[in-house]
Amino acid sequence: MQRVLILGKVWPEPGSSAAGSRTLQLMDVFKKHGCEIVFASPATTNENSASLTVYNANTKQVNINDSAFDDWLKQIKPDMVMFDRFTTEEQFGWRVHAFCPEALKLLDTIDLHCLRLARHQALKENREMQTSDLLESDVALRELASIYRCDISVMISLEEMKLLTQVFKVPEDILHYTPFLPESSEQRKRLQIPRYEERDYFISIGNFLHAPNWDAVLQLKTKIWPLIRQQIPDAKLHIYGAYASEKVYELNAPAQGFLVMGRAENAMQVMLNARVCLAPLRFGAGMKGKLLEAMIAHTPSVTTWVGAEAMYGNHEWAGAICSGDESFVDMAVKLFNEKKTWEEAVQNGLKILTDIFDTPKHTLLLIDKIKTVSQNLKAHRLGNFTGAMLKHQNNAATKYMAMWIEEKNKIKNP
Repeated sequence: MQRVLILGKVWPEPGSSAAGSRTLQLMDVFKKHGCEIVFASPATTNENSASLTVYNANTKQVNINDSAFDDWLKQIKPDMVMFDRFTTEEQFGWRVHAFCPEALKLLDTIDLHCLRLARHQALKENREMQTSDLLESDVALRELASIYRCDISVMISLEEMKLLTQVFKVPEDILHYTPFLPESSEQRKRLQIPRYEERDYFISIGNFLHAPNWDAVLQLKTKIWPLIRQQIPDAKLHIYGAYASEKVYELNAPAQGFLVMGRAENAMQVMLNARVCLAPLRFGAGMKGKLLEAMIAHTPSVTTWVGAEAMYGNHEWAGAICSGDESFVDMAVKLFNEKKTWEEAVQNGLKILTDIFDTPKHTLLLIDKIKTVSQNLKAHRLGNFTGAMLKHQNNAATKYMAMWIEEKNKIKNP
């Protein structure tokens, strides 16, 4: 049995973000293939953190810049270490390389942070993002260095795979595509799917701490929802999301049917009860968990090219992809009012689920990739000279900086 150490930026919160669900999906893959799982994070748990007992995972809170981590790492001797996002690899990667050099290092990128941030900056400046925005990005330099230092980087988006290989010239053999891994069609049959007539509201859902989600809510409030209400005067929009602050609740306007609901105790259930999902995302990266959940719930969605990116292949979208506010409003109203259009969108979603989100297929491909690299680890690393060079440079620089911070902390807290 292989021992897998997962180093999380935070403890998984599947009810708060798609990133939390993603981590648990990968843990489920490792568990089902006989791996012993250890999950560790420098963050603290909270009431929204998932219980990891179902994965038989041992857990530990670790500290950054603390040599006690080195001793613990040598004690547990993992066969593979998975970093949750590149910032976690920056913090702990050199220690894994120094004290557990034979462990396969896997990076789950979640999304390309540099792409999301570059798109956001371009939006702020009211212009299209350029390739130079990425090539000149400090975050891209850090993120790409982390990808090179790892043996495998798991990408959730084929579009981001193309960006890495075609723009940044990253070798394909250190990348692997694994989309979201939802329950199989057989498992989903247990869901009680309401009919069109049984659904009576629009829905928007997403963690309010995530900038693209907050921007989307503001677009709904100021531009889109007033136009929808002009055509459907009694329409209601339920806004769900984790970590709603006072500024979020200030948007609540029952008289306008704009209802800020806060955290959804059961995100799938509120999606099942909605007739149409609205996601006017103007920037972002990766895949959008809310839109996958909408397809599973037979809830058509209206979104943008950013929202639908990398999620539908050559299929028709499960709703509508719009480029302007007017078309967004028109399609939202049409899907809400026209049963036939709504049912066609539902069927499109089911086709996407079958083709793009084939969990058994992608699970086997991921396990095969890990096995192949593990069995040929020395040759794999020799073929990645850039990664070896970056590890050499990073290990020296980060090691002594971490040691200095640790000593400084000892003086501050004797």
